[in-house]
Amino acid sequence: MERLGKHRPLKMGRSGLSGLTTLRSFIVLGVTLMACLQGGCRAEQPWPLWESYARSAFDSQGRIVDHSAGDRTTSEGQAYGMFFALVANDRARFDKLVGWTQDNLAGGDLAARLPAWSWGKAPDGGWKALDQNPASDADLWMAYSLLEAGRLWHDPRYERLGTAMASRIAQREVALVSVGTTILPGPQGFHPDAATWILNPSYLPPSVLSYLATTFPRGPWGAVLASLPVVLTQGAGGGFAMDWVAAGGALSPMASTTEQRAGERSGPAAGSYDAIRVYLWLGIADPETPGVREALAGLAGMAAYMKRHATPPRRVDEAGAVVEADGPVGFSAAIIPYLHANNMKAEEKVQIDRMAAMKNPASGLYGADGLYYDQNLALFADGWLEQRFRFDRQGRLKVKWR
Repeated sequence: MERLGKHRPLKMGRSGLSGLTTLRSFIVLGVTLMACLQGGCRAEQPWPLWESYARSAFDSQGRIVDHSAGDRTTSEGQAYGMFFALVANDRARFDKLVGWTQDNLAGGDLAARLPAWSWGKAPDGGWKALDQNPASDADLWMAYSLLEAGRLWHDPRYERLGTAMASRIAQREVALVSVGTTILPGPQGFHPDAATWILNPSYLPPSVLSYLATTFPRGPWGAVLASLPVVLTQGAGGGFAMDWVAAGGALSPMASTTEQRAGERSGPAAGSYDAIRVYLWLGIADPETPGVREALAGLAGMAAYMKRHATPPRRVDEAGAVVEADGPVGFSAAIIPYLHANNMKAEEKVQIDRMAAMKNPASGLYGADGLYYDQNLALFADGWLEQRFRFDRQGRLKVKWR
């Protein structure tokens, strides 16, 4: 396609064909620009990490495949994939992700049913939903991505679908617990008795919650956002975020069990693979987002640790003592925005350098094995570092291609 400034001056001969050709070029250009405004064009500068990840994990049907876990697919993976596709202005993959998720995780209707969290090969050899219980972190990111896709690509279908999902999350996954209104990890299994609720702090991304509070002011989202710093910090262990916390009276770290999410490692209370996302969500949020500054101040254990160590810990106990050091490359990616938010420039650079050193030039992914979870954490960090996306105070998405 010719650029606007490249057209030659209009020359009209006896037939006027030259002028007609130029006029047609302007018409084609206008139609093409309109299509781009409606989300029909790919980004001018492709996102290399997203393309590498898609080659590895995105199948032709539209599902994200976790090769490290028996080729299963989770609603989390689908939700993150939608967000990354939106950031990359990758409408084709976004559409496929939504279609596969709706058909296989939501019984054909995401507006009426929250997606099952796990899909894969069953003991009988069939491929199907393995656990119908939704996961609220995936539901939140999915609803958010649909709503913002509708806005940025001018597609009311996605706005309607995101609105329906947000309403269903509010009905099924929001609860009033001892410390306020918050998000349960799923509709079932997280309220074992009348006085106890089980919470996962990493299921509470402040940018998403601020967006929902602004978009749906009559919903419960403002109250959820108000309780955010309490949930993140009261349940912390020695200034570190925890994977799971119990809300009885006050909050306290709790052991992870296989009953919480099938396939998760059981063990004592700790901050590890779930909790690492708490630092990521706080770091990529606009610092003026309600609750972010308070949460950063209450989770200073990781900042203090990183002043003395080159790698983030893989696992800390409920007192903040390091049980396993040397977290994987995805952990380094996750804390880069957190270190930036704490004005720790030297420590931030160490983690950026570690990521660069651990990038596999053959696959374009991070780590020798290109593990699913590491890549998702890295995609959030990489997109943020390259300013492919930002959130404003209300959680609205600002993307490079706009």
